Amino acid sequence: MKGITTQEGRETLNKFKMEAANEVGVNLKQGYNGDLTAREVGSVGGQMVKIISPEQQWIFTRNSVRNTGHCIEITYAVRLSV
Repeated sequence: MKGITTQEGRETLNKFKMEAANEVGVNLKQGYNGDLTAREVGSVGGQMVKIISPEQQWIFTRNSVRNTGHCIEITYAVRLSV
C-alpha cells in the first residue's frame, strides 16, 4: 500500500532533507544526486533520524560504592529537544 502524499508534504520533507544535509556539510542539490558517496547520503539520513528521534540510551556497569567487589548496572535515558 502506497502512502498518501501531498505537494506540501513533499516540499516539507525536501526542506527537512536539505537542512539535514547542510548540518552535516553535504552539498545536496535539487534533483539528481548520483555523484554523492554512500557515506554522504547516509550521513544525511542519519542526521534526519537524529532530529526525528533524539532519545538515546546508555547502559554501563560501575562498581558499587557500598559493597566492595559488587557491580551494579545503571541505565541513563536522555531525551534531547531541539
